[in-house]
Amino acid sequence: MKNALVIVGMCLALAACTTAERDAATGGAIGAAAGAIASGGRAGGTLAGAAIGAVSGVLIGRATRRGDCVYRDRRGRRYIDDCPAGY
Repeated sequence: MKNALVIVGMCLALAACTTAERDAATGGAIGAAAGAIASGGRAGGTLAGAAIGAVSGVLIGRATRRGDCVYRDRRGRRYIDDCPAGY
């Protein structure tokens, strides 16, 4: 559990000025906490959770920006592009 607290503290300390970096730090902190709980406080699970959470935080945060919409192509892959005018 001590490792999880260290990772969370590091993530929050590294949170920078831009929104994307804050999204990554928040996702990393949540992922580290979830990884620590799931792995019983082991460092490997905590680090994996932090990495997955950081990536997820950036992707989710970017998709929720005003003017950005999430689309799917023919193969079902998601991508983000500008929303249609007036949307």
